[in-house]
Amino acid sequence: MTVQDPTAFTLTEEERALLPTDEDVAFYAEHGWYLSEKIFTDEETARLEAASERFYAGHRDRTLPVRPSKLAYWEPEHGPVQRHNDYIHYEDDTIGAVLRKPLLGAVAARLAEAAEIRVFQSTLIYKPPVAGEPSNIVPWHFDRHYWATSTSERMLTAFIPFHDCDEELGTITMVDGSHHWKETAANDATSLHFAERDRGELDQMLEENAAYNNTEVRKVPMVIPRGHVSFHHCRTYHGSGANVGDRPRRAISFHLQDGENRYRPFRRSDGTAVAYNHDVLVRRTAEGTPDYADPEFLPVLWRTR
Repeated sequence: MTVQDPTAFTLTEEERALLPTDEDVAFYAEHGWYLSEKIFTDEETARLEAASERFYAGHRDRTLPVRPSKLAYWEPEHGPVQRHNDYIHYEDDTIGAVLRKPLLGAVAARLAEAAEIRVFQSTLIYKPPVAGEPSNIVPWHFDRHYWATSTSERMLTAFIPFHDCDEELGTITMVDGSHHWKETAANDATSLHFAERDRGELDQMLEENAAYNNTEVRKVPMVIPRGHVSFHHCRTYHGSGANVGDRPRRAISFHLQDGENRYRPFRRSDGTAVAYNHDVLVRRTAEGTPDYADPEFLPVLWRTR
């Protein structure tokens, strides 16, 4: 995989004008989400869409050397459900090159107040225009719950649609300020993963967590113009609804880590060890632990000189 030299990361004057202001950074810190200026050109989003269609038709520039047990990986035999394909930045060079645009990493670095931003994961998503398709509903969750083997609390996610994206298409929806919540004992990182709970239970859990924090659930559907990007903090609750439009919702969920993030061993309350997909893919550190700075799978997007 071709990885951009991080020492060469620079922005044009026009790009610097698109970075979050101090007020934007303060808004993100308070609310847990941020809608960017136009980061990607129409040509770049068109390139993402065309590459995604080639990917669905079978094109791969490379495949993972090992397929992790919890890999999200839609294949044609899975049928007309919502499609998720992890590690798209690794398997497709065209998509990977667009995602490594320095401006994207620079925006994330401003929001996270970090000197360095690396890839953590990328998932290509296709939500079909089928109003009643159960897989189109993404229940309430926050990403940090799945990243218990990471040390950082500054990780964040960029949601990148390839087109205008609104409630009709089942856009991502944030629970405003929820990254500040303390978790109940039944819903901390040592408990069951969100994926192991049903939707009704997660809806109830969201309300209970809000009450536990003496607040209410304030849902903010993200209306995202083409080329703009929605960012959210790793502890911000979010989900998405049905696609009731006349076209698929195409996007990439791009998970990002700050340069200080490292692997840590973590166990659930029942004593079972938590593992992330990276742990069987990335190189090892001198201590023998998974290296979450492995440039082959987790390249640097931005580094402040």
